[in-house]
Amino acid sequence: GFKKTMAYQPRVIKQNRGSSGEGIWIVKLKTKGYCAHYGDASLADGDMLEMIEANDNHREFHTVGEFIEWCIKGRAGGKCGTWTSKGTGAYLAGGKAAGGQLIDQRFCPRIVEGEVRVLTSGSTCLQLIHKKPAEGGISAVLGTGSTYTFYGPDEPKYAELKRKLFDEDLPKIMPALGLEGEPFPIVWTTDLIPYTGDDGSDQYTVGEFNCSCVGISKFQACA
Repeated sequence: GFKKTMAYQPRVIKQNRGSSGEGIWIVKLKTKGYCAHYGDASLADGDMLEMIEANDNHREFHTVGEFIEWCIKGRAGGKCGTWTSKGTGAYLAGGKAAGGQLIDQRFCPRIVEGEVRVLTSGSTCLQLIHKKPAEGGISAVLGTGSTYTFYGPDEPKYAELKRKLFDEDLPKIMPALGLEGEPFPIVWTTDLIPYTGDDGSDQYTVGEFNCSCVGISKFQACA
């Protein structure tokens, strides 16, 4: 669970609702060091966390217990301390059917260089967008001072990224989700974050797929 993953490495904890960055937290240990291997340690409720929320890059400091309380019951629970977030927490409200889910994923520090969004219709790439966070920030969500650079689907600098995604990965995605034989969404996106491979080469990993809050009104014409 979270206490073990957090003890091992910085995390991104995100709610399964919206695309504005509210409820998406980059979480790091404030005072303790990380353990060498997953499972070697587990955090206590009183351990301190340093967090940045993706909607506006603001920082908060809370204990593990307060953060868990915020995620489950929110401000209304009365036991999560004082928060400056514009949100209300309680990310699990309504259960899975209402989108009440939390995702715990590894933080990729090279996000500060920007991520690449691939705008897709079915299995056809429409556009590539490089989204770079504002200086000193981590989130590339619109409204945080991030810089968006738009490219056509055949942009040479992203040719290898596109080849791997469309030729190697896409055929595996739907079967992995238990949806083999089903079509891809009419409009959907893939956000890819750079990381350094074991051989020192630049690689990309998927930060998220999105087909419910794509925000296509912010994209330039793709035709």
